[in-house]
Amino acid sequence: MMNSTFTQLEFDKILEMLAGYAFSEKIKQKLINLLPYMNEAQLIAHIDETTQAKRILEISGNPPLASMVELEKIITLMDKDGVLNPDQLASVSQFISTCIRMKRYLKRTEEGESGVSAIGYSINDLSELREEIDLCIRGGMVDDRASSALANIRRKISHAQDQVRLKLESTLKSNSKCFSEDFIVMMGGRFTLAVKREFRSQIKGTVADVSKSGGTYFIEPESVGRIQASISSLQIEEDIEINKVLYRLTALVEDHLNQIKINIAAMETLDFVFAKAKLSVNLRAVPPVISADKNIIIEKGRHPLLGKDTVVPLDFRIGNNDREGHGADGVVITGPNTGGKTVVLKTVGLFSLMAQSGLHIPAERAVFGMYDMVLCDIGDGQSIAENLSTFSSHITKIIKILGTADEQSLVLLDELGSGTDPAEGMGLATVILSELVKTKCLVVATTHYPEIKDFARDTDGLVNAKMTFDRDNLMPLYKLEIGEAGESCALYIAGRLGMPVEMIKKAHDVAYGRRNTAQKPSGYDFDALSSKQINSGIQRGKKIRIRRIDDVSHKGDGLADKFSIGDSVIVHPEKEAGLVFQKTDDKGMVGVQIKRKKYLVNHKRVELHVPASELYPPDYDFSIIFDTVSNRKARKKMGKHHDPNLVATIDEEYEIK
Repeated sequence: MMNSTFTQLEFDKILEMLAGYAFSEKIKQKLINLLPYMNEAQLIAHIDETTQAKRILEISGNPPLASMVELEKIITLMDKDGVLNPDQLASVSQFISTCIRMKRYLKRTEEGESGVSAIGYSINDLSELREEIDLCIRGGMVDDRASSALANIRRKISHAQDQVRLKLESTLKSNSKCFSEDFIVMMGGRFTLAVKREFRSQIKGTVADVSKSGGTYFIEPESVGRIQASISSLQIEEDIEINKVLYRLTALVEDHLNQIKINIAAMETLDFVFAKAKLSVNLRAVPPVISADKNIIIEKGRHPLLGKDTVVPLDFRIGNNDREGHGADGVVITGPNTGGKTVVLKTVGLFSLMAQSGLHIPAERAVFGMYDMVLCDIGDGQSIAENLSTFSSHITKIIKILGTADEQSLVLLDELGSGTDPAEGMGLATVILSELVKTKCLVVATTHYPEIKDFARDTDGLVNAKMTFDRDNLMPLYKLEIGEAGESCALYIAGRLGMPVEMIKKAHDVAYGRRNTAQKPSGYDFDALSSKQINSGIQRGKKIRIRRIDDVSHKGDGLADKFSIGDSVIVHPEKEAGLVFQKTDDKGMVGVQIKRKKYLVNHKRVELHVPASELYPPDYDFSIIFDTVSNRKARKKMGKHHDPNLVATIDEEYEIK
């Protein structure tokens, strides 16, 4: 689930961005595989080192770092008793030079004997080794200065080669008609002349090669054969002396190998911390405060993958704080499509992962608690390979989340309950939030369901939030406001864009109808009330007495048992989906809530779709879905003791469908 979370929150992209600031391939891979720290002291130390490195970076500029890929190969070769070649020795010298510059760089920003600057103390000064290598190796070759014997051999080789050139140039001048070229040609390290085929017999010597056409023979004349042989002998001596120098320098490097390894470890550590510092500078980020409480506070946060100049800063609070978050463990965000709800969700999750990984946060202020897991369901998740629909994918992930989340988890749910029938989706969303509230984890969810707004408002530990919308310009403002529920604005937008008012009104009636606030409190029963009582005896504002369940009995040949509260049903012939809020009465009428409006429907027209037992836990409080705030409070009070004078006010009547 960790890899899935990283991908959904785009933390993997941040790690790729972070790795791009490193030089060492080993550190690049380490940064790409960076995981959140679970130890608080360790995490605070890593955040502090990022902060120190950033301060050094801002004071002294970019540090002298370089790739160490070649050096890793050199260490492996020496572990196998190999001999270093001139290029490898030059790489060792270059690395030592980089270490010396880094030591001086850190010395300029030294703030004591601890922290990032103090890493400079662990870097060994290997100036003498570097000077010896530079003396012996130049331009990828062993230099004449490496040994007096080598210098002497090379002088003899040079003198002999000059003699050969003089003899061959003389031959070219005296027999110019015999040659196809008027210059000396080197073939396999030997001096030759390009002789025309018809004059081959006139130039005595050894044939080194023949042209493709066969018209030219490259011959080493006998006159220089003896000198050439002496050159070959001297070259063998040169190779032996070069190998002596390489062996000596390799042994010298091996003598300092432990010090070199210490320097490599120091430079890799610095590469790691300065990569984090460079990311912080690029993102204009700040070090997060790690809280012992379950807190998330973001002030002016900017999602790092959005344009710096266009992203709207995010202010967000959740957890055990006493300011705007009101100590809530959960935030339910509502608002228009494309209003930025998902961006908020991703920003909160991404920042949490970044903070717990020792990274700075692109915000003006950031406070985060530590979480054992960040669990999320974001995106449609449709899988062709697994033949999962969007809804099935959501539910599969949420089931895993419910089975995994605990008090130390952060849970992020996007468009909770979407992808299915609205009534059923709303019911599931409410149940899921209820279960998560019980775990006492931190939860942030986005939704369109108005019932969820009511649930968040009435549930301890939850708070509503909305994405603001500019009604004048019909533009989302991408700004989060905690404490208020949002609205979809679809009807308003349609009206502003020119849809006739009559159509808007009809759409509103279809969507909302006349909402009834008379609900069934848990522990009490309205089933004994007939449809006649409901339609004629109970008028708007009229009080009715609530009776206990054991005071009433059902009539009608067992019709009351045909449906259960919370059953998902289909009403025919319209084939409308709804939820049962009242069992079948003695007249055969069952109460069904369809699109937030309550109807009484003849039981013969109602078909069971999914029983409540498969949708909700046994002890689920259906008043969350069907009841009003006032009746819920009354029901809660009546649940404590029987009060014959307690009444509920029914604000709207039910309709016969």
